[in-house]
Amino acid sequence: MLMRSFLLLPLPLLLGGCLVSAAKTIITAPIKAGEAIYDTATESQEESDIKRGRAARKAEEQAEKDRKRAERAQREAQGEPR
Repeated sequence: MLMRSFLLLPLPLLLGGCLVSAAKTIITAPIKAGEAIYDTATESQEESDIKRGRAARKAEEQAEKDRKRAERAQREAQGEPR
């Protein structure tokens, strides 16, 4: 019986830390959710510039692919081999 009480003695201390951690998670969850919504709703100038540059590169790559496709089609129409 004495041994069992020694084993149960630290149990409330261990559970207390777990409860504090759970409470902290519950309390900070709405704040983190609000931050995530704000971050997705707003965009910095740097992020905007990066997106614009990425779109320009993608458009250039697509234009190059279209040009090569048109040249290939023209060569095939003239009867030239690949």
